Amino acid sequence: MSIFRKKSITEMLQEKAASSAKGMKKELGVFDLTMLGVGCVVGTGIFVLTGVAAANHAGPGLILSFLLAGIVCAFCALCYAEFASMVPVSGSAYTYSYATFGEIFAWVLGWDLILEYGFAASMVASGWSGYFQGLLSGLGLDLPKAISSAFNPAAGTYFDLPAVLIVLLLTFVVSRGAKESTRLNAIMVVVKIAVIILFIIVGVFYVKPSNWTPFMPFGFSGVVTGAATAFLSYIGFDVVATAAEEVRNPQKDLPQGILWSLAVCSLLYILVTAVLTGMVPYHLLDVKNPVAFALQYIHQDWVAGFISLGAIVGITTVLFVLLFGQTRLFFAIGRDGLLPKKLSKVNPKSGAPEFSTWVTGVIVALFAGLIPLNRLADLVSIGTLFAFISVSVGIIILRKTRADLERSFRVPLVPFIPIIAALTCGYLLISLPRITWIAFLIWMAIGLCVYFFYGYKHSLLAKDKGNS
Repeated sequence: MSIFRKKSITEMLQEKAASSAKGMKKELGVFDLTMLGVGCVVGTGIFVLTGVAAANHAGPGLILSFLLAGIVCAFCALCYAEFASMVPVSGSAYTYSYATFGEIFAWVLGWDLILEYGFAASMVASGWSGYFQGLLSGLGLDLPKAISSAFNPAAGTYFDLPAVLIVLLLTFVVSRGAKESTRLNAIMVVVKIAVIILFIIVGVFYVKPSNWTPFMPFGFSGVVTGAATAFLSYIGFDVVATAAEEVRNPQKDLPQGILWSLAVCSLLYILVTAVLTGMVPYHLLDVKNPVAFALQYIHQDWVAGFISLGAIVGITTVLFVLLFGQTRLFFAIGRDGLLPKKLSKVNPKSGAPEFSTWVTGVIVALFAGLIPLNRLADLVSIGTLFAFISVSVGIIILRKTRADLERSFRVPLVPFIPIIAALTCGYLLISLPRITWIAFLIWMAIGLCVYFFYGYKHSLLAKDKGNS
């Protein structure tokens, strides 16, 4: 069937060369990629997600949740690194699936990644708004309640104005091009890491071991659910892969950027989670700004204000990287014809896909302004897990079917590591709440309608092969 038509890796590399000729500039190196990954990986989980996950899913056992998620992600990151060295083309898991499984699977995964990046960016913007308003409050300024949070008439809130404004501002930055954007990102990442270290140094003196009891108030199943939710924190190396066509030496630099991103971040997550849940009883942490809240709880308001400022900078990098990844995904899908071709149009001056950048910004701004934070987190995790499974299985398939392809990085112990990665991601998937699955299946049903009414007919691959 034509819906299973595959795109050859040779065709992908030719399209990449054509895109470079039209303006996609190859400007990024290992440091830029690592800063992209760290910019996304360190921030959301620490400054936003820790509170929600501890209060609602895992309690102090969130320490184990992040450890479990980090181990699983390490296996997945190895698979991403091999794919990135073999197929250095924009689109990340969507592009890899097009070569491995065929068009319908690539579309489903691409639609899934749109959910992942779009809702993650919206969720991060919501968290950014919480910290920004906390900073304003410390200065004696408060926004009108109606525009302070997402739509919830019962609470008197209708629109999250700060979240919308930061999304639109960063959309403008992303539209300026990869090198200019990543330079600003690197500066903010350094500030963010300094703030996290300050929190750990101050907070460790206020840890009460009694706050770690009970360690797993929701049982081990709560720890697993927390790990599934925590996957949102680790999508940074997926975003690194979306930048493939703007990397100077992708076969070498992409794998290093992906693996360094994960290595730099894992220890910070575990340390911050341990200190946070030791400072504050877990059931009090269901807030938008848990790290600053913890410092206010121990009456270290001066540090809390500084942390809020640093968190704002840190979360800004996460939001920036997610918007960057989403625009490159739209670019790749638009170039294949499965979404309007205009999404793949590159501004020759900036080298950025300008139209897809602004489409992303407007959609994310609307979601951030209207949808509550707790509704966003689980939807992001389910999208991430599906992407990781497809990449892990894809490595096994391409080792059999395309053993001839050059790989500057190879996953060790194939097929065992990819199988472990896929199975553990599957286990985390079934641990997500039922409502998340319902929302995900509705999203996928909408996606299939878009494919059969638009993508199937406009697919560039279908036109090249005469709809065969």
